[in-house]
Amino acid sequence: MKWSEICIHTTNEAIEPISNILHETGASGLVIEDPLDLEKERDTFFGEVYELDPEEYPEEGVYVKAYLPVNSFLGETVEEIKQAINNLIIYDIDIGKNDITLSEINEEEWATAWKKYYKPVKISEKITIIPTWEEYTPADSDEVIIEMDPGMAFGTGTHPTTVLSIQALENYLQEGDKVIDVGSGSGVLSIASVLLGATEAHAFDLDDVAVKSTKLNAKLNKLEHKITARQNNLLNHVDIKADVIVSNILAEIIVRFIGDAWNNLAEEGLFITSGIIQNKKQMVLDQMQEHGFEIIEVNEMEEWVSLIAKKAGN
Repeated sequence: MKWSEICIHTTNEAIEPISNILHETGASGLVIEDPLDLEKERDTFFGEVYELDPEEYPEEGVYVKAYLPVNSFLGETVEEIKQAINNLIIYDIDIGKNDITLSEINEEEWATAWKKYYKPVKISEKITIIPTWEEYTPADSDEVIIEMDPGMAFGTGTHPTTVLSIQALENYLQEGDKVIDVGSGSGVLSIASVLLGATEAHAFDLDDVAVKSTKLNAKLNKLEHKITARQNNLLNHVDIKADVIVSNILAEIIVRFIGDAWNNLAEEGLFITSGIIQNKKQMVLDQMQEHGFEIIEVNEMEEWVSLIAKKAGN
């Protein structure tokens, strides 16, 4: 089978909504080429994990790439993707240059090329994430290993928003906590929660592919008995008293379920959010405080922001 690589030159802010658009149109093998990755000190905190070619990266913005089967519907699919991306402007999302190109790629390249971007990476004091195809020996006995199979739809959990989320979980989650993961994607935050001491994690995602991915990765890490994943629109009709709610999704979506997060948290429970671009930080802060949350910490990595908020007692 022949495949077409679609490459979208866009902004960091638009990565997640464009990724979602690509998933919904059946694209596979999502790859994000961000020039900031070339500047990271990989030989310190994160470890030296990437072999990147600067010539493959844009001078500014990012490339989001995915793969589409070459068939009679290809033209229609590409037009659908273009229209959906253009519509992001309505939601005040900066799509940058929005240059979209197509190139043909053979099946062997499609199946293996994207894997070069994913290597074992230490993302916090305790946690290292490894893709299933990589061999890895823990550096010490306290290291917590998460094994991930991103399939052809999700990353392995090394994006700054995921790193911020896991670092917050590591710092605040208590042994025996019950966790809700909203917008679970690959399930990495649910897995991290249980490995850090949560007794159970409830993972929700509107995308059925994400639900299947969460279940697969929970099983890979032998945690399927502690992680429940199901399809759901945010926290609609969810009635679970959790000690921690964690969500790594867009700021525009976070503000839509802050009230439901409050209702599903136990007293003194924590709401950990990430996926927030710098210019949307104040919007989320204002909405959280309006609902009664006490902001206890704000963390930043590159242009991304994570908020840790507490359901303050009456």
